[in-house]
Amino acid sequence: MKAWLAASLGLISSVAVAQKQVNVYNWSDYITEDALRSFTQETGIKVVYDVYDNNEVLSAKLLAGKSGYDLVFPSARPFAARHIAAGLYLPLDKSKLPNWKNLYPDVLKGLASIDPGNAHLMPYMWGTTGIGYNVEKVAQVMGKDFKVDSWNVLFDPAIAKKLSACGIALLDDEVEGLGAGLIYLGKAPKSGSAADLTAVTNLYQPIRPFIRYFSSSRYIDDLANGDICIAMGYSGDVLQARDRADEAENGVKVAYAIPKEGAIRWVDSAAIPKDAKNVAEAHAFLDYLMRPAVIASISNYVTYANANQAATPSVDPEIRNDPGIYPPPAVAAKLIDDTLPSNAEQRPRVRAWTKIKTGR
Repeated sequence: MKAWLAASLGLISSVAVAQKQVNVYNWSDYITEDALRSFTQETGIKVVYDVYDNNEVLSAKLLAGKSGYDLVFPSARPFAARHIAAGLYLPLDKSKLPNWKNLYPDVLKGLASIDPGNAHLMPYMWGTTGIGYNVEKVAQVMGKDFKVDSWNVLFDPAIAKKLSACGIALLDDEVEGLGAGLIYLGKAPKSGSAADLTAVTNLYQPIRPFIRYFSSSRYIDDLANGDICIAMGYSGDVLQARDRADEAENGVKVAYAIPKEGAIRWVDSAAIPKDAKNVAEAHAFLDYLMRPAVIASISNYVTYANANQAATPSVDPEIRNDPGIYPPPAVAAKLIDDTLPSNAEQRPRVRAWTKIKTGR
């Protein structure tokens, strides 16, 4: 009887342990297998890990409800901002997140504009929107001493005309496209005022004939293959193009620059859906991700800057010393964590961007 009871209790205990898990939904190829394995070995919490490849898929699942996930990783703007406004996330219990102290204060400050008090979002990785370029082709066209360090490579008509010979691509994104132009003009990147939108439209008008296309994805392969030489792009995408070119050994050298006038900073964050079933486990996983050694190892794998100040010394020197990934203080000071345009500002912005793209 005692043996049977012991066996039964053992079975019940095993079932209880097996039920201790956290269901995570993250971008593809955005964490290490070792991090997941080590977390489970240490805590006994099984990580059920699913991936997606765009924010729209995540948003659809969250808006539909009962997603089944305990932790998700939305881009802060505009997606997490919309989710917070819609009440889709639980507030974080900071008492269960002792490693919160390791996060960069300036990244938290930037997120607070969409998440007051940093109540719902933990910053995970971050990057910028800047300029990707083919080092050799730009040197051939502009001369070996020409520096790609300003938005003028796009917005100075004389420069853009020359670079059009090897191909210029722009993001098909109103927030980023207007934002870059407004920053170059010294304006607020979210502005929807008639005067500012007229100014940025006029800025684009003389360079429009020199833009080969607008796309938020095509430029990655085209940079890697040498089919274009300049692209307004996301830092991570440009670095991906660089790595693809290196792997292909095709002789193409891709580099990334954050313009000296400033650039928009994007942040990918982590949040707990309001209908999460394993909230304690989600907090445990979040706190684990905020350990400097853990997040540094992830940055070393994904080659993105993480939002953990204490982790920076442990990041691979090749990554942390890359000014396109970890910009120096003078450049970082000009990065903009901008709030979203209001609905009233959004409509004229969309009209302005459509006019810019069509050239009419």
